[in-house]
Amino acid sequence: MKVSCRKTRSALSGAPHDWFAIDWHRVERNVRGTQIRIAKATLEGNWRRVKALQRMLTRSWSAKALAVRRVTQNQGKRTAGVDRDLWDSPERRWHAIDELKRRGYRPLPLRRVFIPKANGKERPLGIPTMKDRAMQALYLLALEPVAESTSDPNSYGFRRNRSTSDAMAQIFATMSQGASAAWVLEADIKACFDNIDHDWLLANAPMDLGVLRKWLKAGIVFHGQFQATTAGTPQGGIITPPTTEQTAG
Repeated sequence: MKVSCRKTRSALSGAPHDWFAIDWHRVERNVRGTQIRIAKATLEGNWRRVKALQRMLTRSWSAKALAVRRVTQNQGKRTAGVDRDLWDSPERRWHAIDELKRRGYRPLPLRRVFIPKANGKERPLGIPTMKDRAMQALYLLALEPVAESTSDPNSYGFRRNRSTSDAMAQIFATMSQGASAAWVLEADIKACFDNIDHDWLLANAPMDLGVLRKWLKAGIVFHGQFQATTAGTPQGGIITPPTTEQTAG
């Protein structure tokens, strides 16, 4: 009887009652509106308002629905974490929206896998569970407006709506001037993501630090053995720069 009452109220209010009834244009508009407000507050230096808006966004139904859609409709949707759970049905996705809650949230360890690199070596990835991926996607919605508002305009790595072609175009524009530098230096930080300091991230990441700390300390399972994570951000999730979203993101 309770279920029927809920469905009746949903129908009368115009609220969705299942996965297929979701108005994604409305969901995206709701999330985008709050993200714009976060970006505006960031540019104004109003960090108290930034945090309040981020908190509001991560608690909103629209943001949770969008996070679930992201992790269940990309190429990594069939890659499971340590719990082997996949949200592979509309009913499971619908119920997953209400499972994305901060209170009592404890991420599971990452599942360690290795993928081949172009140079013949292997790259280690840490695969979160579907729920942890969705939580990362949810908090990324609140983090991106701050990151995009404060990042260097000429940085192109791991940023939405930017590509290698954009970087190449900027290099050409910079180097084609009469007084341009004669040399271009390329550098790579060895095992960068494997050695990022957790304390530095917690001191500088403009997001919910309680949730971030749980992700950083979740640990890894490899061949059935648990390994603590004391440094680094394992690639393969969403909130950390992934090598490929096809694997898990």
